[in-house]
Amino acid sequence: MLNLLLHTPTSRRFYRVEVSDNLFGEYTVLREWGLQGQTGASCLRWFSNLRDAVHAAERFRRRAQRRGYALSEAGAGEAQA
Repeated sequence: MLNLLLHTPTSRRFYRVEVSDNLFGEYTVLREWGLQGQTGASCLRWFSNLRDAVHAAERFRRRAQRRGYALSEAGAGEAQA
């Protein structure tokens, strides 16, 4: 559904936020972070509706940008199939 990729301009760090639906009618927000080219850490949260999931994803994006991450054009918009 929605995939946001953020990176730091001065280093190889990344932060990814993805909103998607699952088979049970719930929505998930997946966050991944770490160094490019390596396995990073991840956190998955479930939400009962899309509005709450998108609101949480926006909070995570704003927090990452306050920490120095910039939105990457390649990661903005719809996730690729």
